[in-house]
Amino acid sequence: MQPVFKHCTQYARHTQHTHHTHHTHHTHHTHHTHHTQHTQHTQHTQHTQHTPRTRRKRHMHQRHRPLQRAAALVTAFTLLGASGVASAASAMCSAHSPAHRVALVELYSSEGCNSCPPADAWLGQWKNSGSTQSVVPLALHVDYWNSLGWTDRFSQHRFTERQQMLANFAGGHTVYTPEVFVAGRELRSWSQPDSFQSRVGKLIAEPAKADVALAIKPRPGIGAFDVTARFDSAATGVATPLNAYVAVYENALSSQVGAGENRGATLHHERVARQWIGPVPLVGGTAQIRRDIRLENAGDTADHRLNAERAGVVAFVENAATGDVLQVAELAFCP
Repeated sequence: MQPVFKHCTQYARHTQHTHHTHHTHHTHHTHHTHHTQHTQHTQHTQHTQHTPRTRRKRHMHQRHRPLQRAAALVTAFTLLGASGVASAASAMCSAHSPAHRVALVELYSSEGCNSCPPADAWLGQWKNSGSTQSVVPLALHVDYWNSLGWTDRFSQHRFTERQQMLANFAGGHTVYTPEVFVAGRELRSWSQPDSFQSRVGKLIAEPAKADVALAIKPRPGIGAFDVTARFDSAATGVATPLNAYVAVYENALSSQVGAGENRGATLHHERVARQWIGPVPLVGGTAQIRRDIRLENAGDTADHRLNAERAGVVAFVENAATGDVLQVAELAFCP
């Protein structure tokens, strides 16, 4: 069944978790496919057991209430210490995840959605925070808005698939924008500072069940970087299959929107996922991803070029059976 969308229908979705409303995209349960991309120099690649889920043909949208900025959170998280901070050297930059869990915050967004710009601004608060503040943000632009007037140049279908997968793990039937997941679990009340702080606080109080190490080595003169990520966990096994991922992100991006709900607006984005590598399964409790990132074709979308001065890498370990993100590390490209 091919997806058909009904645009801008007002829909009251009842939930006990939040009073927020969203742009919704209804889905039926089938199973889902991960597409493992860019596996050059990557160990332990696999085909996952999911196939694409048929999406029911209604795209509903509603409005978020005005968001409260969580500036107090930034101060609170800086008290968590400097564990996991990146170290820079003349030949290489490196980073190591801390002994406690770190919150990977995934925002599913689209330039075609007029409820998304406030969420994009909210995510941007943590663009420079990193694992030292225990919040690592990523903006993943979905493609199901592209047929509704404006094609998001940062959208990728794999992000739509990932959003559907995480919703399936939670037993949900609906995906929407903007939607936020913290460590693989949906948080509908993300715009409420107390709710967000509570979720992150509980996560960072737990010891890490995986270890992530990142290294980036620039290759002078050719506009390229060697990226190596190593993942280790004692939690892996038949009952707990784990997957590793690497995402290349870029900050300070903007688009002048010429159609759709945001027509005439200039949109600003931080932490946009430009390249996605994985899933790579941990075998015997370990996996390694190595990749040569070339700036002129680093992006997976039509806009391929990447600006290293505003870009970096996020690496994380995920429970393949539940979607829980066990640990994450990040590192900016070396200067």
